[in-house]
Amino acid sequence: MPIGPSSKGSVMNLKITGCAAIAMAAFAFQAQAHHSFAMFDQEKNISVSGTVKEFEWSNPHAWIHLTAVDATTGRPVDWAFEMGSVSQIAAQGWKSDSIKPGDKITVNGHPLKDGSRGGQYRSVTFPDGRSINQRPDPNAANQNAIPRN
Repeated sequence: MPIGPSSKGSVMNLKITGCAAIAMAAFAFQAQAHHSFAMFDQEKNISVSGTVKEFEWSNPHAWIHLTAVDATTGRPVDWAFEMGSVSQIAAQGWKSDSIKPGDKITVNGHPLKDGSRGGQYRSVTFPDGRSINQRPDPNAANQNAIPRN
């Protein structure tokens, strides 16, 4: 049976749809891999007090870099804490000038699993006692669960 013009169009549409689905799956996988927090030890919390070296107000993630005194050596060491996107941290109350080089702060977070000096930001406390806390991701699982009293 010969293939007519409408059959050729259907085959072409199927090929295009298939290619589009593969491309979307590949991008979705990359996005999922990028947003993995597997490098942080979610079971542990650390608190690092120091002096702000730099505050990177940038996407895809903002960063706090600070210098703290190593308790063992007494020497200054640099730490880096990864934050959310600018829109996420702005919703928590952050502004591009919330902290600046020279400010004294305490960062609480989840440490890196490899033991290097860094972590995932959870909150920052200022010398006057104010703090800014990370809020739960509204897209995370179980956010729509019914609260139980």
